[in-house]
Amino acid sequence: VQLVESGGGLVQPGGSLRLSCAASGFTFSSYVTSWYRQAPGKERELVASISRAGNNINYADSVKGRFTISRDNAKATVYLQMNGLKPEDTAVYYCNVRIGIAIFWGQGTQVTVSS
Repeated sequence: VQLVESGGGLVQPGGSLRLSCAASGFTFSSYVTSWYRQAPGKERELVASISRAGNNINYADSVKGRFTISRDNAKATVYLQMNGLKPEDTAVYYCNVRIGIAIFWGQGTQVTVSS
């Protein structure tokens, strides 16, 4: 199983970024996938999750209305569109999939929101 995130970077408050997570090594369309983030000195937290077919989505209250999770099962990729970014969104963002009792993480991509 491999999860590779991309798309992070430095953006000004109010700006947008689109994160991607390319999956391989398993049947991507069979599993719920999620985005988590971890800010310095804080615990890792769930940002959003999306069901196998993409019809059941959950967001953390802190990102509702600003972030959108989506997936393309044909490309084995999950996305996180982030709009209206705030300094408190600064964190390393991780892609996640749970297969049975095993949990897999990508290496993370840094998002920094600063003027």
